[in-house]
Parts: sequence; C-alpha cells; structure tokens
Amino acid sequence: MGYFRDSHRIVVKVGTSTLTHATGHLNLRRIERLVKVLSDLQNSGIRVVLVSSGAVSAGVAKIGFGHIPSTPEEKQAMAAIGQSELMKIYDRFFSDYGHTVAQILMTKDVMTNPVRRNAAENTFHRLMEMRCIPIVNENDSVSTDELTKFGGNDILSAHVARICRADLLLNLSDVDGLYDSDPRNNPDARLIERVEDIDSITAGAGGAGSDRGTGGMVAKLQAAKLVTEEGIPMFILNGHDPEILYTLLDGGHVGTYFTAKKNHA
Repeated sequence: MGYFRDSHRIVVKVGTSTLTHATGHLNLRRIERLVKVLSDLQNSGIRVVLVSSGAVSAGVAKIGFGHIPSTPEEKQAMAAIGQSELMKIYDRFFSDYGHTVAQILMTKDVMTNPVRRNAAENTFHRLMEMRCIPIVNENDSVSTDELTKFGGNDILSAHVARICRADLLLNLSDVDGLYDSDPRNNPDARLIERVEDIDSITAGAGGAGSDRGTGGMVAKLQAAKLVTEEGIPMFILNGHDPEILYTLLDGGHVGTYFTAKKNHA
C-alpha cells in the first residue's frame, strides 16, 4: 500500500525524546537527519508541516540550567529561551537543503475562537503555497491553563493536521508503535500494525516513555481519535531513525497505522 500516494499535505510530529540525548541536550545528528528526510519529501512535491517539541530541553542546555525544570515558571522560562535556539538550528539545517521555515506558536484557544482559527488556517495555507515549511510548537511560555494548553504536542499535532486539512499525520516517537501490552514490562508484547477501532484499544497505553518527554501512548491514541474522525489517517513510528519515512514513501508498512473513519475534502 502506498501511504504517500495520495498525500499532498502531511504533518510530522517529533517528540523531545527523539530530539535529545539522554543528557537532555539536543541530538544534532538526528535532527539533521530528520531535516534531510523532510526536505526530500518537500522536494518530491509533498507539503510538510513539522510539529516539534524540544524547546525546554534546548533552553536548559543553552544556559546550563542545573536541573530538570520542575515548576511551571521554570518550564516556561526554559521554553522562552529554548524556542529561539531550536528555530535557529532548524533554520540552519533546512537552509542547507534549500528550504525556508516559518515559526508558528499556538495556544488551544485558537481552536475555539473562529476568528483566530480562520487566521491560523489562512496562515498555514499561504505558507504552504509559498513552499515554506511551518514549524509548530505549543506556546509554552504563555500557556497556563486548560483554556490555552493543548496538553502536549501529540494533541497539538492532531489539531494542526485538522487545521491544515492534512492527508496524513506521522507521529514520531521513541517506540515502534502501539503494542498489545507495555513492551517496557513485557518482552513478549506484540506490535499492533493496524487499528480501525481506537475505542477498543486499552492495552499498551501508558505515560511518557522517558523523563524528557511529556506525552505517552494515551495522548497518542487521543490524537489518533481526533484525526481519524476527521478522515485523516495516522501512523505511530519510531523516530530514532528518521529515514524510516522512506519506507512509507516507497510503499512499505512500519509502525502502527490508524485508519481514517471517513473521507475529507
């Protein structure tokens, strides 16, 4: 099956654990490999939107912060410092491959305010028309409550896919996909290759896979439900080797595939 065959717009979400070393510092080699693959997809005619975590880790590394941020104020301060650092790195790497990036920071109220949502839709549409690659993150420095916080970039990526009317959402994680039980505790856990009924899936879901990430399988299933109900399929893939995306591009199957419930325009 050629998952990219009819995909003109894709959203790729990458988590902190994929972008960083165990030390918490940014994994520049992996980021550059990811950028190379996404640039290749863009060159092939697919419009790419990247939802990227990593701002807090970039901020911690930038100023040599002595511990993992624990309070909301510390996290927001590190995000403010790290967001510009992260974009500088993305801008440099994408420029090396001939592409221009644009930063979009979002809060949840964009989705509930018709005027702001329309503005976001128009911005994404125009950027993709201009062949720019939007790089999206939650506006962590000002998001403080349930009205403004998405609750992580898994959920944010689902909303971005809906705003962009994407054809596919690719969720790059630190696991190979959804399992029938927690592979960290059960060596016999089985990878589920295809999911058609998300409501029936309960096993294998859990909290964040590492102390550097905020998401987890529960959030990824919530994201899958949001997009598949809008007619957008989703994959959960292991992002440790970004070239895994070529497998999909060439018609292969990797990770867990969540089928769309209906067609979308």
